[in-house]
Amino acid sequence: MNPQEYCNQVTKKSHSNFLSAFIFLPKNKKNALIALYAFCREIDDIVDESDEYEESKKKLNWWRLEIDQLFENKPQHQVTKALKPYVSKFNLSKPYFIEIIDGMEMDLNSNRYKDFKELQLYCYRAASTVGILSAHIFGYKDNATLKYAHNLGIALQLTNIIRDLGDDVKRNRIYIPLEELKKFNITESEILNFIQDKKMEDLVLDQAKRAIYFYKLALSNLPNIDKKNQKPGLIMANIYYALLSKIISNQPSNILNQKISLSKFEKFQITLCTLFNVNLINN
Repeated sequence: MNPQEYCNQVTKKSHSNFLSAFIFLPKNKKNALIALYAFCREIDDIVDESDEYEESKKKLNWWRLEIDQLFENKPQHQVTKALKPYVSKFNLSKPYFIEIIDGMEMDLNSNRYKDFKELQLYCYRAASTVGILSAHIFGYKDNATLKYAHNLGIALQLTNIIRDLGDDVKRNRIYIPLEELKKFNITESEILNFIQDKKMEDLVLDQAKRAIYFYKLALSNLPNIDKKNQKPGLIMANIYYALLSKIISNQPSNILNQKISLSKFEKFQITLCTLFNVNLINN
């Protein structure tokens, strides 16, 4: 199995929404994005699939060294070997890869966030960095597009946090800031015991409102000159915005006890609509 085949396999197993955005890309950009996604998956799995702190820390540090190797043209891992041809081709910057690892280390070191400032840093490291690297691969002419990618990453990660609230609680993780639980008079115990009530509904709707703000902020930053090249990111924006809308319309307090998703057909419809310049976020 060559490096790209390895990345293809990792990506295919994930059943991620990101795949819907890759379909219509040229082969080199598609392969670069798949390699980038496989890197994120490898890093994320270190924290998600191990309860051993020291072992996970050691593996993250190994990846820091491997990123050094990548940028010295001496990658050892299948994923970094797959990334190698695209580092210079798409001007991928080393600090963003390190930030992604830092984001996963935040998961390793903490399972609570005091306020939105702390959570926003996590969202930047876990998602905005990936969005900015992706924007480089898609291609852009105006630097404002990187600001769009930054804010879209925040919006996507906030949507993930809402969608995965129940799954995260099962792992004793609460990403909604503790300050905001207090604002809605919700205790950690109520979250951990999957209590569904009006307070929980109001909390979820408030979190969704923030995500919607970042979706709209992102789109306001995207220059017209780059909308065509950034179409895959817009597909992602529309898919995740539709997912968020579905959560809102399906009794939001239930999100602790059920996981809302979009069907393949719904994602295909949204992809086609986006390709024909239909923007769900402004509707």
